[in-house]
Amino acid sequence: MENLTLTGMLTRVAGEFPRRRALSASGKFDLTYARLQELVESAASRLVSAGINVGDVVALVFPNTVEFIIIFLAVIRARATAAPLNPAYTSKEFEFYLADLKSKLLLTSEEGNDRAKAAASKLKHPYATATLSGVDAELALSLTQSVADPISVTKLTNDPADVSLFLHTSGTTSRPKGVPLTQLNLASSVQNIKSVCKLTESDSTVIVLPLFHVHGLIAGLLSSLVAGATVALPAAGRFSASTFWLDMVRCNATWYTAVPTIHQIILDRHSSNPEPVYPKLRFIRSCSASLAPAILDRLEKTFGAPVLEAYAMTEAAHLMSSNPLPEDGPHKAGSVGMPVGQELEILDENGMLQKPETSGEVCIRGPNVTKGYKNNPEANKDAFRFGWFHTGDIGYFDLDGYLYLVGRIKELINRGGEKISPIEVDAILHSHTDIAQAVAFGVPDEKYGEEINCAIIPREGSGIDEAEVLRFCKKNLAAFKVPKRVFITDYLPKTATGKIQRRFVVEHFLAQISTAKVLKFGA
Repeated sequence: MENLTLTGMLTRVAGEFPRRRALSASGKFDLTYARLQELVESAASRLVSAGINVGDVVALVFPNTVEFIIIFLAVIRARATAAPLNPAYTSKEFEFYLADLKSKLLLTSEEGNDRAKAAASKLKHPYATATLSGVDAELALSLTQSVADPISVTKLTNDPADVSLFLHTSGTTSRPKGVPLTQLNLASSVQNIKSVCKLTESDSTVIVLPLFHVHGLIAGLLSSLVAGATVALPAAGRFSASTFWLDMVRCNATWYTAVPTIHQIILDRHSSNPEPVYPKLRFIRSCSASLAPAILDRLEKTFGAPVLEAYAMTEAAHLMSSNPLPEDGPHKAGSVGMPVGQELEILDENGMLQKPETSGEVCIRGPNVTKGYKNNPEANKDAFRFGWFHTGDIGYFDLDGYLYLVGRIKELINRGGEKISPIEVDAILHSHTDIAQAVAFGVPDEKYGEEINCAIIPREGSGIDEAEVLRFCKKNLAAFKVPKRVFITDYLPKTATGKIQRRFVVEHFLAQISTAKVLKFGA
């Protein structure tokens, strides 16, 4: 395991399945594993000739395109570090990330990104583009050779300790934290995903999540490639409910992975406008946020495939635990499964192991886990203790070894001393047939310290109101867990991956409350 590299795994797959389709580029052309390998090696040589050295950081700003995939693999093949950035960032955000990364080069698609380019120009940061015009063409890079006699890329041997991927986690009360992930971290994680999902060369999937995020990049793309499977990029260039199943049928998809919000959109689309034909799926995977049991049940019944709910974090190169395929064990409602390929334990505040069915902080260690945040000693001191990475999540194991998450430590609602898990309230809200999306959250309260509120998006055509939501909650929840206020809305703040983050929801609706008070009292 200690000698494992992602690049080595991909090289072996290219040798084993040279003629198999690796990538389907938005329906325009397909790349075999042999051709993908050629393009990656060639692009890596160009990067080395342009002066990219071992350990240099290359910032990547691309939509989900074949160019991004080739460049990402070429950067890590050259023993440099790839740092994918969200194309939707503002110029100020690009300035922050480029400066924080200390990157040597910014690469974008041929169309470019005006905000990224403006940030690079302001920082006097090198900037170039990458384009692939067809299956037989070479990747065109707007780079000039800057090294008189560069080392041949064939002489570069990837090392498990190479930092290949650098991502930033979302900041909560502080600046985003930089997470360096090595070849070994990535290889270990994709190996774990391949194993639990039993991915083979017979599988195929459509990428519906952005590739600048760990979920789409590692679980969707890289895990498929190390299995010799096929990855298709959607015709729309991103997730689109109206074309999702057409893309899935076109590539004979056997599975897909997504966040709960996307699963809900897919279900709603099916209810209002079902497709004439659906592919035969081996499984559906859900990760990045808690999937309400009612939504999981609807997915399985609607599409006739088991849903594997998983638990992941950027610091663990994505996967930490997963429910198994039906042949390997039961799926337990509300559980995020069992540990996969690493140690996962529940610790108390003193670092002592907790017994089964006793709550504590979820902690992890293993070859897929980063050694620590970059240049952030305070965050490292807090998160890396007692030889474990402390996730900030509260959970417990049942007697069978299945993990259940109670919530984020910072998101648990303390209502007059009663600790309330917003995940539990979410699950009840999602079980109402007229609620499409829902999220519970805590707000300041003079009497109890915190009070619980919730926001819901009604299902299309539904006339559900606050009174009905409260009636349903009073029937299914203990009195102290019933929301004090219900927001009926058509919008919930989400991250770029479609994940609902409670802190954004709290900020959004607290602003509405404050505005309403100002209007009421004429302040």
